[in-house]
Amino acid sequence: MNWLSSIIILLGAFLAVYLETSVDFFRQWFGAQIDALPAIIVYAALRDSFESVILTALLGGLWFDSFSSNNLGVSVISLLVAGAILHHFRALLLRGDWFAQFMLGAGASLVCPVISISLLQLLGASPLLSWGSLWQLLVMTAAGGICSPVCFTVFDRLSQAFNYQPKPGPSFRADRQIKRGRA
Repeated sequence: MNWLSSIIILLGAFLAVYLETSVDFFRQWFGAQIDALPAIIVYAALRDSFESVILTALLGGLWFDSFSSNNLGVSVISLLVAGAILHHFRALLLRGDWFAQFMLGAGASLVCPVISISLLQLLGASPLLSWGSLWQLLVMTAAGGICSPVCFTVFDRLSQAFNYQPKPGPSFRADRQIKRGRA
């Protein structure tokens, strides 16, 4: 587990939750708030270890739930489910393609609120649901899809800037056989 990349992802999750709670202009324009945590979970699931996915889902979900009216831990479960599924199937997914990143981010941004709403209803809470909720879900899905390739670009550049880059080896291999004479 690369601790530096996990710390970069956690700082990104903290910054995303901070911006979601403090910046209000997007909510006023479109009637829905961007949720960047599913896009960050997509990045953590496809590029980092499962421990990093668990840590990001746990801390990011608790940070998000502490500022929302959700029961504490509801977002943790939804983020962890999305991250665990993506991490399990990451060998089959196109990680480097921006369209695949967009679709995975949009899918995670759609699945996480649906799981959270389902869990809230199972716990006996009554979330406010109306036809406007479909508009909010559509805006959150599109915004999460857009955030996902941005997260991949930013986190890859930060990891490349701060992580050790291995030095390329010499072109001469010691186990190479040199044949001399006539063949």
